[in-house]
Amino acid sequence: MRPRLPEALRTPSGRVELCPDRITDDLPRLESSLAAEPPDLVLVGRRQLRSNNSWMRNLPHLVRGPDRCTLQVHPSDAERLGLTEGGTASVSSRAGELRAPVEITDAVMAGVVSIPHGWGHDAAGAQLSVAAEHAGVNSNLLADESLLDPVSGNAVLNGIPVDVASA
Repeated sequence: MRPRLPEALRTPSGRVELCPDRITDDLPRLESSLAAEPPDLVLVGRRQLRSNNSWMRNLPHLVRGPDRCTLQVHPSDAERLGLTEGGTASVSSRAGELRAPVEITDAVMAGVVSIPHGWGHDAAGAQLSVAAEHAGVNSNLLADESLLDPVSGNAVLNGIPVDVASA
């Protein structure tokens, strides 16, 4: 082990560039995205031990018990929106809309609602007979293809702005 700096560096400055111009030049765009008014509610996904993957929902032993494809809502948001435990909520985004049973819980923070991913087995062409009996809702219907994370440029798949109302 011998020191190899600065001769091993291939940067134009010959120095370790921790914050190159490409990043600093983009800071105003990032700052403006952070200054935007946050949405009232955002949707996040969740995983469940008995159904980490959608194919597990076609196993009779793993789909027994209560409905696990619920819209989790914080108690303060549920009260504000007029939602009741076990009732049905309409969840909509710019891209789509669905209806899901309501689960009121403090497992999510106020301003956040959650639907597990990998459900919606009642779609045309689905061939999972057990899963179709416990279809749930496909939260991908709410994913907005026009939303991009301002830092990475990746599609926003969590934190999707949504409107929720009692159905």
